[in-house]
Amino acid sequence: MSSSSSSSDNGDDGAGSSSGARATGGVFEAPSPSRPRRGANDVWPEPFLESLAVQVAVDASLSSGRLAAAPALANVFRVCSTWQAVSRSDHLWQLLSRHVWGITRLMHDTWRDEFIYRHRTTMNFRTRTYGYFTLHFDPTDVDEPDSLSCRCLTLSDLYLAAGFADGTVRLFLLNNRLHVRTLRPPLRDRFGRFSRAVSGIVISDSTLTFATMDGDIHVAQIDGAGHTRTAYAGDIVNDGALVDFTGCGRWWVGLFAGVPGRAFHIWDCISEETTFVGGSLTDPEAVMGWHSLTELTTSLGRLRITGGETAVACTRWKIMVIDLRNQGVIIGEDEEPRRGLMVTAFDANEEAYVRVDGRGNASVRRAATQQTVCEFRVSGTAQRSVMGCVNRLHALMCAGGVMRVWEVERGEYLYSIRERVGEVDAMAADDRHVAVASSSSTAQSTIHLWDFGAL
Repeated sequence: MSSSSSSSDNGDDGAGSSSGARATGGVFEAPSPSRPRRGANDVWPEPFLESLAVQVAVDASLSSGRLAAAPALANVFRVCSTWQAVSRSDHLWQLLSRHVWGITRLMHDTWRDEFIYRHRTTMNFRTRTYGYFTLHFDPTDVDEPDSLSCRCLTLSDLYLAAGFADGTVRLFLLNNRLHVRTLRPPLRDRFGRFSRAVSGIVISDSTLTFATMDGDIHVAQIDGAGHTRTAYAGDIVNDGALVDFTGCGRWWVGLFAGVPGRAFHIWDCISEETTFVGGSLTDPEAVMGWHSLTELTTSLGRLRITGGETAVACTRWKIMVIDLRNQGVIIGEDEEPRRGLMVTAFDANEEAYVRVDGRGNASVRRAATQQTVCEFRVSGTAQRSVMGCVNRLHALMCAGGVMRVWEVERGEYLYSIRERVGEVDAMAADDRHVAVASSSSTAQSTIHLWDFGAL
């Protein structure tokens, strides 16, 4: 393990020196005794003050970024003791967590703790403050040189899952970074060297679901009870190769290449039944879809789910947004017919997606409208490919072994990660962690993990 931090890190939790906030939790200090107390404030009802505090925080985050919410709140709570007393309302912090950080699930003891944790973790991203680790596992039962090539990574609140070329999924606990379980699909006939390679992984509270390039979908309980079972048996002859797979609370979605008119497959993950097949997005990649079963090829397509039950898919020439509630309905299209798109640099968060064209011009666009949020430039694209990922507030792009970080609400370049990672095979990020799998001379992927949690 190693750790890294900006030289400007002085113990401030990110609320800014003007607010007097400190990392010890004093973001919301009591009002100064030198301030005169205004008795009229005593009669203001608590719901009004809560609404006022929320509005002040939201306005600050919209105008100056989410990190501006904490110092704005500190100023509100300093008005007088009555206003400061509102800061003890857990209902207030629940509203603030939802409106400022988009958090609806409590992961800490109180909503106030949740808000402060999100603020500090985001500040750690901003100031390059993190712990760095490499994850280790026992490469047993390896029968081919490319078996330990990592094809995809997925993060949840508790776990990191890595899918490999031989169909195995290795599960790591994030709190101690230990390899806790290896999942393997049931054996079946192979339709090519990489037909069993993992295409995508979905992690819920208790279940891990993963799909392989032959179209099979497998389900296992995370706690280790029971074996991996096949929820859906793919039909590779009629569907082609499953090049990417993802899911949300209600749906599984697959992106196929190989057979025209069958790009998207959607399943109800509760009944495990197919609900939609169609789409021509990957028709130009049909031939390469078949080649991907037998040889290492560049990524033909990426598929992500955003908020509001929409899926966003990217190929070399087009990005398409589809509605999962009204299946088959295309919400929007984003084409790049001249320069083409870097599929490996595409990713999406709850609201927007990031795209990079063949010349390294990156833009962040809202999934629902294709409206451009910001733009930035990714260097080094002329000589090498780019692997990218995005979380709620940051885009991370790796080219030539160097990973660079941008802020995605305004397109500001922040810094480059200190550690070099070599040739990247897979990448994933959430609001706390960044995970990268990179190739080595032994054909075994090395899994790197950066933890930006409130240290």
